[in-house]
Amino acid sequence: MNRLAELLKSIYIKTTGYSYTNLGRLFLRLFIGLMLLQFGVREWMNFDAAVDTYTSFPGMESSTSLILLIIIEIGCSLFIMAGFLTRLMTLPPFILMILSEAEILNQHLPSAMFVNSCTHQGYLPVMFLGVYFFLLLVGPGKISVDYFLSLHFIHTADKSESELEEV
Repeated sequence: MNRLAELLKSIYIKTTGYSYTNLGRLFLRLFIGLMLLQFGVREWMNFDAAVDTYTSFPGMESSTSLILLIIIEIGCSLFIMAGFLTRLMTLPPFILMILSEAEILNQHLPSAMFVNSCTHQGYLPVMFLGVYFFLLLVGPGKISVDYFLSLHFIHTADKSESELEEV
């Protein structure tokens, strides 16, 4: 019985004590980038059909709004997946998701506030918001262009890598 308890403790420590945060950040960046990228590519491929049904931003034509949306979805996704200017590139899609959620709520009020279904379309922008907020907080990690550029800048300024310890 004592050997079993020691084995379980050993397994517990090995499974909870190791952390792969940089690999996890890479996976999250690639995942969320691909998720948003596929929306942008689909809208680009079906531009003629989408422009007729797309809700425009205030003060813009529908086609201009859709072009801006596609640029944000494709461009920011590629930057986020590469880990280049990650925190800056999460801001446009973050704002876009806030606007998307507001549009969904405006279309479906008052019933949208009481819908408790996982298939409700309002969950998608909120999921993206959560991931973008997380990336804003934690940054891209060490497996990113941002990190390697930071290393380059630190080495050219003859500074210590300890400045990047918090990355």
